[in-house]
Amino acid sequence: MNWGLVKTIIVLPGTVLIVIPGAILLATQDSKFAPELASPTQVCFWLASLAAIIGLALSAWTVTLFMKFGQGTPAPWDPPKRLVIQGPYRHVRNPMITGALLMLLAEAILFRSLPIATWMTVFFIGNAIYFPLIEENGLEKRFGDEYREYKSHVPRWIPQLRAWKQENDGG
Repeated sequence: MNWGLVKTIIVLPGTVLIVIPGAILLATQDSKFAPELASPTQVCFWLASLAAIIGLALSAWTVTLFMKFGQGTPAPWDPPKRLVIQGPYRHVRNPMITGALLMLLAEAILFRSLPIATWMTVFFIGNAIYFPLIEENGLEKRFGDEYREYKSHVPRWIPQLRAWKQENDGG
């Protein structure tokens, strides 16, 4: 078993997707923002389910790519040793965050929770600040010109429909 990956999953997405939303639901249960669980007879239940499935699949795919091609995990304490430019990373630079945002959206819709939607917004804003100021600088130091070229062809947040293909990779 890859204990580094287990630790990563418990600490990072576990906190963002379970601990904080759970605390929000507990804190708001007797307030005007009390959660109201959607029923399978409602469209919002199925929209939440779709967002959750897509978000979970995207997150699992990206973690698998980090392990297989990057030889590391998404965690800062065990980062990939190689730059990952496969699958969804050919369309957008931060598909892991997109997956997490979709899962938070699913929780906000499923529980009809404005506070969870607010947490999702705070999470995005935090990442929108962190990535250009810290993460991308670290990637440039670790991967140099390869990352700079990738960054110049692939958008940070909004996926491009057409996958970017490096000249020397054939794919």
